[in-house]
Amino acid sequence: MLVLARKLNESIVLSDDIIIKVVSIDKGVVKLGIDAPKNISIVRSELIEDIKDANIASSKEVALDDLSLLSSIIKK
Repeated sequence: MLVLARKLNESIVLSDDIIIKVVSIDKGVVKLGIDAPKNISIVRSELIEDIKDANIASSKEVALDDLSLLSSIIKK
């Protein structure tokens, strides 16, 4: 992992078209601005973990009868 120190209004360039800028620092919270093309997905890591956990939980709640019914509907 590369660790960089940045001050307010300083940036990090990841590629020709992705720039991360320190927008504000207040009470120990750093706000970042990310300038990237619209086709680049930007998601906070805690949201990815929440989605992963929800997907695992929901996959355990499916009854075999429900899957059989769904399968028969899809085949039609």
